[in-house]
Amino acid sequence: MAGSLKRMWAALWRPPVRLSLGAVLIIGAVGAWVLLGGFVFTIEQTSTNSFCRSCHEMEPVFVEYEQSVHFRNATGVTATCSDCHIPQHSWPAKIVRKTQAGWTDVVGKIAGTISTPEKFEAHRKELAENVWADMKANDSRECRYCHDREAMLPDEQSKMAQRQHKKAVEEGKTCIDCHQGIAHNLPKEPGEAATQEAPPATQ
Repeated sequence: MAGSLKRMWAALWRPPVRLSLGAVLIIGAVGAWVLLGGFVFTIEQTSTNSFCRSCHEMEPVFVEYEQSVHFRNATGVTATCSDCHIPQHSWPAKIVRKTQAGWTDVVGKIAGTISTPEKFEAHRKELAENVWADMKANDSRECRYCHDREAMLPDEQSKMAQRQHKKAVEEGKTCIDCHQGIAHNLPKEPGEAATQEAPPATQ
């Protein structure tokens, strides 16, 4: 058995004797294209809402998301799970984030860390703070893909929003410093029920 494996391994690295260099290059290029296409397809398919919801652990937070302004609003412009949790305009950052999420999600799934609503609530604060820390570290990158401060019209915002946005600029704050709980319930504090940021009024 060991001898057969050694012969097969050696054959894989033996120069071809019946193929031209051009044929080898074409086969290699086609193989690379198929592998790259499969990789990109897998990344995109595992970034969809349906994939995120396929784990029963995500059902409670998905229901929260469906009740938020990011899912349904007057304009019909929605943000998907990956729009907020996965970098969309940087492939290196996307690969890093998908690798991190894939590892932690698989380990969490096997360990059953948040396998029940009670377990999820017990870990909600920790999970939320990890996401907030990441978003703060990258200056709310995912928020700013859709919300460009330079394109905002302050005169069309409420007086409170105008004051808060001006203050945020002056104090060097980023989106997540103020906009927590915009798509999911905030972690419960002792003696408090979970709260969620009220969506803006729609016309």
